[in-house]
Amino acid sequence: MSISESTLSYGAGGKYTGYSAFIDRNVTHLPAVIVLQEIWGVDEHIKDVTRRYAKAGYFAFAPDLYSENGKRQEVFERDRIEAVKTFLNTVPPAAWHDQEKLVDALKDYPADQAKKIQETLTSLFSGNKPENYREQLVASAEFLRSERSLTRNQPIGSVGFCMGGALSALLAGSDSKLNAAVIFYGRPPEEDLIRSIQCPVVGFYGETDAGITPKIPEVAEAMKAAGKSFEYHVFRGAGHAFFNDTRASYNPDAARQSFARALDFFTEHLSEKTGM
Repeated sequence: MSISESTLSYGAGGKYTGYSAFIDRNVTHLPAVIVLQEIWGVDEHIKDVTRRYAKAGYFAFAPDLYSENGKRQEVFERDRIEAVKTFLNTVPPAAWHDQEKLVDALKDYPADQAKKIQETLTSLFSGNKPENYREQLVASAEFLRSERSLTRNQPIGSVGFCMGGALSALLAGSDSKLNAAVIFYGRPPEEDLIRSIQCPVVGFYGETDAGITPKIPEVAEAMKAAGKSFEYHVFRGAGHAFFNDTRASYNPDAARQSFARALDFFTEHLSEKTGM
């Protein structure tokens, strides 16, 4: 199986970039899936997930939300994010949002290294608002819908993980032409955003994800009251980030079942438009 992979520039003046993957088998048109990153950016895991959707028969595209005009902001450079991931693996997840405990843990690092880790931590967890990426999300969908020959006028869906889950909901509420949205343990959409969602949405959550999952029944009621299509699944024994097979939180049962359900969902809502 030959996967064609590339980095594409798009948006006004090529302002944005993204990683694309699809099976190169003389296809003339494909439905598209926009794969939205975790807080760590378009790393090797997200590229792997993008290839999985490509192998399932989609043009898969992961916008690099931390790059602009071909360059990442210094605090979001890949080596700095990897340093943060390595550091966070040394502290309990419960301490990730406890500034005092993080500062104390950084005392064991050289001053210049600790400073960079702290700067990137703050940028990732404090200043990283979904709204910051609305323009690029909409531009990504429009790029696939209007400019790429393989995906022009074809159905488009989105799938996102953690931060990307919230972004998948944001895109659903910002692009009235989006055909389907999948949320993996993302922060629930606010009421104003719910009213704007036009496409079917499905969500996947871990039973032990105390910061997210208890809020979902209320979201389901709000979606129903607003006349929106929303279904959700909670996987027993799974926690946050259960789909990420590079982290200790990985739960193979939940990952397998949710991926199968996501593919079924896309099959239902992203059926190809032929004759384009």
